[in-house]
Amino acid sequence: MAPVITPVQTSPAMPPSTTVVVIGGGIVGLTAALNLAERGIPVTVLEKGRIAGEQSSRNLGWIRKTSRGRDDLPLAQESDRLWAEMRQRVGADVGYSQAGIMYVARNEAQMAAHEAWLASVKGLDVDSRLLTPADIAKLAPGGIGKWVGGLYTPSDGRAEPTLAASAIATAAMAKGAVIVENCAVRELSLTGGAVSGVVTERGEIRCSQVLLAGGVWSRRFLGNYGIPLLTLPLVASVLRTAPMDGPTDIALGGPDFSFRKRLDGGYTITQRGALFAPLMLDHLLIGLKYLPVLRKEWANLRVSIGKDFFDDLALRRRSRGNKVSPFEKLRTIDPPVNQGLNDEAMRNLVAAWPGFKNAQVAQSWAGMIDVTPDSHPVIAPIAKIPGLTLASGFSGHGFGTSPAAGQLAADLITGARPIVDPAPYRFDRF
Repeated sequence: MAPVITPVQTSPAMPPSTTVVVIGGGIVGLTAALNLAERGIPVTVLEKGRIAGEQSSRNLGWIRKTSRGRDDLPLAQESDRLWAEMRQRVGADVGYSQAGIMYVARNEAQMAAHEAWLASVKGLDVDSRLLTPADIAKLAPGGIGKWVGGLYTPSDGRAEPTLAASAIATAAMAKGAVIVENCAVRELSLTGGAVSGVVTERGEIRCSQVLLAGGVWSRRFLGNYGIPLLTLPLVASVLRTAPMDGPTDIALGGPDFSFRKRLDGGYTITQRGALFAPLMLDHLLIGLKYLPVLRKEWANLRVSIGKDFFDDLALRRRSRGNKVSPFEKLRTIDPPVNQGLNDEAMRNLVAAWPGFKNAQVAQSWAGMIDVTPDSHPVIAPIAKIPGLTLASGFSGHGFGTSPAAGQLAADLITGARPIVDPAPYRFDRF
């Protein structure tokens, strides 16, 4: 069962025209819409299902700079600043807390990776520091794991996925944005090859700019225009506990588990060392582009071929304005929980922090992540179609970086000075 977000009253109808249409009501699209509305730019968000119905409400809620590449770090740093201001900005609690994030290493190779990352971001104003086993015992007492050390970033934090998207959506609407749910975009309207609107299941809306923030759906949408977005789906399974006493408020990542304190007093837990990879047609079409990362991460993937493959084949790979689209046939991706991975996560966590032995599992869910070959998103205009900008491929990092990612998308659409250098996120880097 998916997490339930704070209810939001969206618009029952879409306007006949606007300036910017955002395709996708996930947190990045909503944050971009908030930025545009704050600038007085008419914007309409069109969501095929319910806002934040997929990964935006199903993620872990981590907001981290730790272990991000040097070129990607500025986006996370700007997001830190914006998350700290978010409650005041949107007038509602988003569950933000700058409680820190800590990674623990079981062997020297894992520790060396932390050391190498810290050296790679030298001079970029991060407060990360290496930990000794004694430091770990002090910061997260009650553990019995044999750690050789760790990495800790006190200024990292967390927020609540079930609160944040709703608060951002409500604030965007208060500032003039229109959000329409259960309204799939079937195709772009083009005039002279440039964006002039979008065709939805309810008819056409005219606009001069479109932001595609469709998550795992963006690749399928762009396929209509022969634009090969490199993203592949992976599934993460997650559980949350009932309220309980725990070892620390710091979010903690072990080699094969992670946990973080929730606003409701429970913990969100996952098997950090493994993701489920249900093979689909795209894995066969573009899988070779991922060979370098596959060689490195193969041990962390649980690969399967079965029902998911055939369900994916049954969905049309092209959509047209006068036909029911695949985005209407499957409005919300709700993957089954991989119970084996959740069981592993709990076993591994209990072996390291026995205080979780009596934790009561209150809920489990799974979410589908769109992953690029370098794990960086694409936030860039699409040269082939003037007026189209893309913000997708966040590789499981979209929630944490959404404030700056949404602002960067808005900056690119409006021609404003970008909040960060957009070069690491250009479409043509692949």
